Amino acid sequence: MFSRIAATSGKTALLAAGSAIGGASGATYLLSSANAEKNVANCEAEKPTVLSLLTDISSRVSKIEESMGIQASSTSAAASATSGKKYAGQSELARRQTTASANYGIDIVLGAQWGDEGKGKLVDMLSQEYDVCARVAGGSNAGHTIVVEGKKYKFHLLPSGVLNDKATCIIGNGVVIHLPSFLNELDALSASGIKYDGRVKISDRAHLVFDFHQEVDGTLENRLGRNKIGTTKKGIGPAYASKIQRNGLRIGDLRDFAYFEERFRNLADHHMRAFPGLEIDVEGQLEFYRNISERVDEMMVDTIEFTNKAFKDGKKILVEGANATMLDIDFGTYPYVTSSNPSIGSVLTGLGVSPRKLRGIYGTVKAYTTRVGEGPFPTEQVDDAAGVGNNGVGNHLGTVGAEYGTTTGRARRCGWLDIPQMRFSTLINGFTSINLTKLDVLTGLEEVKVAKAYKHNGKILTTMPADLKTLSSVEVVYETLPGWTEDISTVKSFEDLPVNAQKYVLRVQELLGVPIRWIGVGTERLDVIDQGEGWDLAITDSEDEEDGLEYKSA
Repeated sequence: MFSRIAATSGKTALLAAGSAIGGASGATYLLSSANAEKNVANCEAEKPTVLSLLTDISSRVSKIEESMGIQASSTSAAASATSGKKYAGQSELARRQTTASANYGIDIVLGAQWGDEGKGKLVDMLSQEYDVCARVAGGSNAGHTIVVEGKKYKFHLLPSGVLNDKATCIIGNGVVIHLPSFLNELDALSASGIKYDGRVKISDRAHLVFDFHQEVDGTLENRLGRNKIGTTKKGIGPAYASKIQRNGLRIGDLRDFAYFEERFRNLADHHMRAFPGLEIDVEGQLEFYRNISERVDEMMVDTIEFTNKAFKDGKKILVEGANATMLDIDFGTYPYVTSSNPSIGSVLTGLGVSPRKLRGIYGTVKAYTTRVGEGPFPTEQVDDAAGVGNNGVGNHLGTVGAEYGTTTGRARRCGWLDIPQMRFSTLINGFTSINLTKLDVLTGLEEVKVAKAYKHNGKILTTMPADLKTLSSVEVVYETLPGWTEDISTVKSFEDLPVNAQKYVLRVQELLGVPIRWIGVGTERLDVIDQGEGWDLAITDSEDEEDGLEYKSA
């Protein structure tokens, strides 16, 4: 399976490298090279690694740069990186390679499933080395729980990186903010001894969620009856609706309270007319916002300018995604989705940065699958009342994994890891590495399964179907692997994992074609195996690649 990917990826990577250094002519030079074709052919025979492919590409780029007279010496490049001066004399590709090695750029942690994957834990771990941590989409419907020395911290609007006392935390323009909840979150931090003064910045362009947005959210959900979406009733959808209808209010409006008051009265009147019976204490709400306006103003900045200046100054920036790709308003299981884009695109629109500034894209995925609320869930394992259906797998995952929502407290639906869904998520986001969480939850199961394909009408689907009727009726093709019973919560290296746990991780990695860098083995803050940036993903053939079935698009 991966031998073909290697050949394709080799050509694609060569084309990209050529384009980066000299437009179409550079790309043509690379692809027309007889040696390049020879090396691609060798991929089939020698089964190279990703690193060996990149090394070969780097060598070819160097030769082309040299022939064009633009190659900088390794000595001058090193000196430039050390001194922090501009990368004079280097091509754009060489500059990016140098800055990447200097940990320069914006890294992103995204949810790759239906949310609750454990993004906050990785962000907390990574943020100790970052200067800026940011939220870019969603609102208080997100929930991250961090355990530090046995103490739980729950975040809904704040980036988990706030626990790093050296990090500045940004709430980007793409986030919708319920200020009462946000200020309560800050007060809880203070009560826990966490100092945040001067470290929390709110975008003056971020839209506000009001209490009546939350009431409307609940009303709309209740009207749906059996067809309910499963919203958190935090007012996120109605707030984004106000934004799109262009009658919403933004954080920056608080600086001119007369203007804020006028727009608030109009917005409240609009909602009371649209929802008969809705009562809004307009005067009480205005008094509340008047009282907090000064406190909010102290945190209010132009986060677009702030973030881009931080990047220019060489600061390390980390974006903490909320929700997940399969809840994306465009790419998720619509209409059972959230009201924003919690995929890679939200980083650009919700923070105001160029895609050229992005570096690592880290997809967070549980070793199994969960989702909260309604909507199709192909690999769900539903047990009977005694918790023993499907060999008790659903009950095991939910109980051992403590699968209850941080925001709502609702029990999460549980099932096996879904590779077709993960491939779709990987395709959209372009993950550079995977953060595999909660591997320890699978401990104790005699066997573990991985969904590696969807079958519909006797044919294997090659993509995630948009039609929910199709998705709800697919037959899941599983691959079964042996389980393990050994406790892995204290394991610190991949080699020390039980053999069957290693096999599981490697098989998932092979099926996705993306390196698994982090592996979660326990609930504590540091219960994570980090294989480091120097990992190597061997390209191998899948023995069961040909299944004799006809493949088709959804």
